[in-house]
Amino acid sequence: MIKELMHDPIFLAGKSEIATKEDLQVAQDLLDTLMAHRESCVGMAANMIGVRKRIIAFLDESGRAPTYTVMLNPEIIKKDGEYNTKESCLSLLGGPRPCKRYKSIKVKYQTTELQTRIKTYTGWTAQIIQHEIDHCNGILI
Repeated sequence: MIKELMHDPIFLAGKSEIATKEDLQVAQDLLDTLMAHRESCVGMAANMIGVRKRIIAFLDESGRAPTYTVMLNPEIIKKDGEYNTKESCLSLLGGPRPCKRYKSIKVKYQTTELQTRIKTYTGWTAQIIQHEIDHCNGILI
């Protein structure tokens, strides 16, 4: 189900809790909401739809064809190649803001089948994931 977007910076600055199998509907709602905003958004975290759970959804361009991916409890376990950039956020008003990112990240996460995976991402997809994990950690750009 497509959900309303959260714009309250105080709520968005709160840290998210671990996601469990009881949160799989939240994951689906997050994906539905991201798909509804695909013209202007490439990634979302659950707190952007008003739920403080560690769930992200994003456009994954790391494979042969772009696909939408959902991660539960994502955690960056390795990062490499620091750089400075600017990003915008659908939940925050105003233009792009400066932030620090990494060219390559290794992420440990759970699939929607609750299977643990570890995968390395680079480039644009890595930047999106970092932005969404920041949301889970209550970090606003």
